[in-house]
Amino acid sequence: MAQVIEYLWYLETVYNWLIIIYILMSWLPNVRESFVGELLGKLVEPYLRPFRRLIPPIGGILDISPIIALFALFYVFKGIETVLLFFGGM
Repeated sequence: MAQVIEYLWYLETVYNWLIIIYILMSWLPNVRESFVGELLGKLVEPYLRPFRRLIPPIGGILDISPIIALFALFYVFKGIETVLLFFGGM
């Protein structure tokens, strides 16, 4: 069971970094149009899209929805870990 939780932790860490890199890429001109930017967009945008619909940018400029998405991802993985630990310990 510990190995499954460890794999989930690695998956969460990698996906968090993909989201952070994708967000930082928005600060640089034309980087999202590169091959890497498009690949990251295909991996990250489906997850970020619902949060962007719920939380509009503040003042039309500052988008805090990725921060909320990272928190949600953290709590979802923690919930899965807790369930696995609870049922794995029985």
